[in-house]
Amino acid sequence: MAILTKEDVYNKIISQEKPQCPHCGVTMVIWECPPASFADGLGWGTPFLYVCFNDDCSLYVNGWKSIMDNYARHASYRCICDPTSQSGVMDCMTVFGTEGGTGSIVDEEFRAEEKAREETREKGLKQLEGLFGDGDADAILKALVADDTLPEVACRAAELMGKIGTLDAIEPIRNKAFQDNAVREKAETAIEAIHERNYTRECPFCAEIIKARAVVCKHCGKNLG
Repeated sequence: MAILTKEDVYNKIISQEKPQCPHCGVTMVIWECPPASFADGLGWGTPFLYVCFNDDCSLYVNGWKSIMDNYARHASYRCICDPTSQSGVMDCMTVFGTEGGTGSIVDEEFRAEEKAREETREKGLKQLEGLFGDGDADAILKALVADDTLPEVACRAAELMGKIGTLDAIEPIRNKAFQDNAVREKAETAIEAIHERNYTRECPFCAEIIKARAVVCKHCGKNLG
């Protein structure tokens, strides 16, 4: 039986269909195992693993609290799968930070996607700064509520809306169901900033915009005292 080299194993697994993480459904990526002993001291058993690096994966998200509660350590789990195994059994490995393990990703397709994403992010942020310099609040609002805007770009758009957004921007922001928690928080902060700049607030009964010092809503007549 021929002994497979590290290159042989890599060439074999890049021709295979990558598995999906059972916890989040995201396609796993090829990860090079570090040259260190693991578990029983016999090593990883393979030069490469499939690993889920989705930061929204339930295993990863819930792992932080689980490990802190049980071991008082700041760490979490990433789902892994041995590409040389015929069974495709999923396991997990411990990571000690958000960047843990990412330096060993050797998946060319994943790296290309990451590079394209970074270029899109940089371009989006640069465009936002130009729009802010021009005072174009409408264009910044469109970037904030667009479905294809990257979270980092949307967060910056929200920050800028807080600085130059008008009262007319509040309703579109309120009506957008932001999926990213960070963007949602930034959007809420932007609304608060817009109200603060305009000395306004929203009626808790009818949601119409009123003066901050109002004691009776001019729209629904409710007493706000």
